Amino acid sequence: MAQKQSVFGRMSQLLKANVNALIDKAEDPQKMIDQLIRDYTNEIAEAEKAIAQTIGNLRLQEQDLATDRATSADWGSKALAASNKADEARNIGNAAEADKWDNLAKVAIGKQISFEDQAKAMEPAIAQQNQTVEQLKSGLNQMKERLADLKVRRDQLVARQKTAEAQAKVADAMGSINVMDPTSELSRYEEKVRRSEAQVMGQQELASSSLESQFAELETDSSAVEIEARLAALKNK
Repeated sequence: MAQKQSVFGRMSQLLKANVNALIDKAEDPQKMIDQLIRDYTNEIAEAEKAIAQTIGNLRLQEQDLATDRATSADWGSKALAASNKADEARNIGNAAEADKWDNLAKVAIGKQISFEDQAKAMEPAIAQQNQTVEQLKSGLNQMKERLADLKVRRDQLVARQKTAEAQAKVADAMGSINVMDPTSELSRYEEKVRRSEAQVMGQQELASSSLESQFAELETDSSAVEIEARLAALKNK
């Protein structure tokens, strides 16, 4: 009985505990929730055993009560039968036989009263036990509901933690890819491409300059030929 009282006492303490306050004050809320889940799981298992034993004892008491009531009713029937026998004997003038049956009826009535008293004495205790069992069942259900809520909150915290870690990794990755950073691989590659483009532009410009120079030289040669031709024409005249 002391063990059961201890279990029920711990049940009461857990139900009275302010779970939200415990979690809010904890340095590591997830560890606190995990500990509470272990506590609730262990106490629920112990409470179920203790309550089952209490219910078993109650059912035995109820069986004893039913037996006492049935036995009392049986002795009442025997008392009635004996009384009827006494009346029959008295009606035919057999006083001694009538007294014998009346005495047996009195004995039966005494037994009936004894079992009635036993039943009456048991009724309040059984009623109280039934009330206690219902309270224990209610408390056990509350603990199971809290345990389910704690598991949901633990899963939510774990999910949030994983999301935060994933976001941190994405932020780190994005920070390492900065196109404005001249030391980054992407920036160096861009600079290399720009230099190649500049070199091509330089080659194109150089080629264009050389071609213009050749045309200019050609134009110079044509003027000299024209001059020589006109000079020869003058001399022929």
